[in-house]
Amino acid sequence: MNEVGAPGRCIAMWSGPRNISTAMMRAWENRADTIVIDEPFYAHYLEETGIQHPMAREIIAAGETDWHRVVRQITTSPSTGVFYQKHITTHWMPYFDTDWLDKLDHVFLIRDPNAVAASYSNKWQDLSARDLGYAQQHMLFELIKDMLEKEPLVIDSARFLQDPASQLRSLCNTLDLNFDKSMLSWPAGKRSSDGLWEAHWYDSVRESTGFVNASHKPAPVLTIDLQGIAGKCMPHYEALLRCAI
Repeated sequence: MNEVGAPGRCIAMWSGPRNISTAMMRAWENRADTIVIDEPFYAHYLEETGIQHPMAREIIAAGETDWHRVVRQITTSPSTGVFYQKHITTHWMPYFDTDWLDKLDHVFLIRDPNAVAASYSNKWQDLSARDLGYAQQHMLFELIKDMLEKEPLVIDSARFLQDPASQLRSLCNTLDLNFDKSMLSWPAGKRSSDGLWEAHWYDSVRESTGFVNASHKPAPVLTIDLQGIAGKCMPHYEALLRCAI
């Protein structure tokens, strides 16, 4: 296992939106040996696409819009400890080169598209399948699998929330890191590491103090349009689900 003084590690967690990705970032940030970064490609994505997400101007102005600089930042390992990166696959652009991906440890975080479509539509009305990031996530998974000649780790949020401790132990073991019980709970509130967008998107996680299993909630009822969007994403989700721990 990774010991104090060992060379630093960069861990890229690739998730779609409206998942437990921010809660997962909280869990890792609660480790004494870990620093985190929140959606480092977001400002570039907003500037390049022109999509008018909430606070887009402020995010572009405050963020790094040169994706080459972002790559240099996220591939620079700390001298010790862990550099944990929350990535949203929607932000992946087709012109990004990929020769830097082998410098990171990769994990993929997935969630049922029906739940994602229902949640996202409450925050953003003009929704498309691309906004959910499943095709991009599946593409990255296959690319990294071929590059590393092994399957990257996949975590399904529903399975994870049934037993976070066991799943985090498996995740840390696969990454050759010590499991830290502090990952299971954290203080409520915002963080200085949160992106500016937390004001719009992080209302639930802002009040959280740990992972919450919401499996008792009824399945979301989707409009015909949302059913179509989720249906386009489902084959990508199912392909990754077959690899999930």
